[in-house]
Amino acid sequence: MGQLEEMQVFVRVVEAGSISRAAEQLGVAKSVVSRRLSALEQRVGSNLMQRTTRSLSLSDSGQQFYQRSLVILDEIAQLNQEASCQEHTLSGSLHIAVPLSFGLAHLNSAFDTFMQLHPGVKLKISLADSQHDLVAEGIDIALRIAELKDSSLKARKITPINFVLVAAPHYLNKHGRPKHAQDLAEHQILHYNHRPAPSWQLIDQQGKQHNVHYQPHISANNGDFLGDLAIAGHGIALAPNFIAWQAIAKGELEVVLPHYSLPSLFAWAVYPNTRHLPQRSRVMIDFLSERFGLNPYWDQALNQHLASLNDAKQ
Repeated sequence: MGQLEEMQVFVRVVEAGSISRAAEQLGVAKSVVSRRLSALEQRVGSNLMQRTTRSLSLSDSGQQFYQRSLVILDEIAQLNQEASCQEHTLSGSLHIAVPLSFGLAHLNSAFDTFMQLHPGVKLKISLADSQHDLVAEGIDIALRIAELKDSSLKARKITPINFVLVAAPHYLNKHGRPKHAQDLAEHQILHYNHRPAPSWQLIDQQGKQHNVHYQPHISANNGDFLGDLAIAGHGIALAPNFIAWQAIAKGELEVVLPHYSLPSLFAWAVYPNTRHLPQRSRVMIDFLSERFGLNPYWDQALNQHLASLNDAKQ
């Protein structure tokens, strides 16, 4: 084991926060990580980490060694990337965290295509709607549908995420179709738990914003689950187009208050800013951005369907 490999293990332990978590991310035994740390400390003649039974912390020399190690390892990564001239030579592992519903609905086929283009890359996919600590969990890229607030991460826009209010036709036949934003107060609302508050912002055709506050009829932390409840007739849900588009096309869901608009978000690819972005990460981000783009296929299909409904009414 050379010093560069020992430095890589050291950096992983620092960022993972523990030897056991670093060992899990590296796919090796905890004892292997401990031995490599000890070998590095013997090599440099200094205790880089202060160990207790419950925690690890950097010594003063360890903090300096960590910062210099980042520079050296990033330079080596840059050098290796420049030496690899062709994208088809991509190799190595790529750990990606993606939102559950978006991943299940749209990323299976995307990753299948990517792997056919770059069979040398090994993908590890984590699907969850909760946010990850990228550095601590050893994640290379995370897709996030949100307003980004974490300045410790770098980010690139992948595709817009637009929303619609939806309900089953038989629910609306029974409870009535809202004509104005304030009419929503009379309806059963299906609430997505990850929203900061039980409220919606609707913008009318004159550009006026209407804040609608509600008491949730049913709450859940998954958009597909809420979509299924809406189809079953349990109320009105705010759904991203990438979930609702097919159910709307089938007539299982109907767009509520279509003459109002709703705030949009973006799907972002985020990654730690403490690292040189490896070529395989950059190629993946480029691939996803090109595949979905500023007018993703689910928005195109939904807009065409709604336009055809409007034409039929005229």
